[in-house]
Formats: sequence, C-alpha cells, structure tokens
Amino acid sequence: MEQQQIFDPMAALVFLTFLVCVFMYYTRIGFIREQKLDPEILKNKGAGEKALAPVAGPSDNLKNLFEMPVLFYLLCVVLFVSGKVDAMYLNLAWAYVGLRTVHSLIQSTYNRIVHRFGVYTLSMFVLVWMWLRFVYSG
Repeated sequence: MEQQQIFDPMAALVFLTFLVCVFMYYTRIGFIREQKLDPEILKNKGAGEKALAPVAGPSDNLKNLFEMPVLFYLLCVVLFVSGKVDAMYLNLAWAYVGLRTVHSLIQSTYNRIVHRFGVYTLSMFVLVWMWLRFVYSG
C-alpha cells in the first residue's frame, strides 16, 4: 500500500470545499442581483444574514466543511507520518468523503434536515471509527 494514497481523499475533500465556495458565491450573487439588494446591507451581520437567508445553505455548508473535516485532515496526515495507511483506512477515508459530498449536496440545495442529519451522522460514525482504530491499533 502506497502511504501517499491517503492524500487522494484529502484532496477530494479540499476540492469539494472549493466547489461549495464557488457555488455559494454563484448563488449569493445571483440572489442579490435577482432581488436587487444593495450589497452594503451585507456588511451588517444581522441584516446581511436575514437578507441572504433564502440562499444560506451553501454558506452554512462551507462553514461546516471547516468543522469536523479538520479532524479528518489531521488523522490522514498522522496516518501518513506514522506509516499506518492501509486499505481499510483508505476505504474509510473515501467513505467519509463520499458522505460529506452527499451532505454538501443536500445542504446546498433542498436542505431537508432528516436527510442531511442521517448522512452527517453516518459520516461522523466513519470518522469516529477511523480515530478509534488509530488510537487502539497500537
């Protein structure tokens, strides 16, 4: 097993983060133009959030991609440095990225909480499993 393969799912999650960022700007700018909003109202946090509430999904998802995935990135680097990358970790890493992708699609589009929560919970189980396996593997 090539240890650097663990960077492939990391790169995919980074790419997803950039895609969500681009989609957020596309959605927000389109909404601002469509609603003829004065961009100056956006500098006031409360008024800006209220004005952009109908298109908050991608922005909320972008913030979310800088929360729990940080622990994923850290673990991937630690696995690489310690030489512990194996097929199981690689499969779990890809599963995590796949679930986070589905979560992003849900939150950035129709945002049904029941669907989003289920996928988020599954991704958390995968991440916890990875960490527990690392901690208890000796």
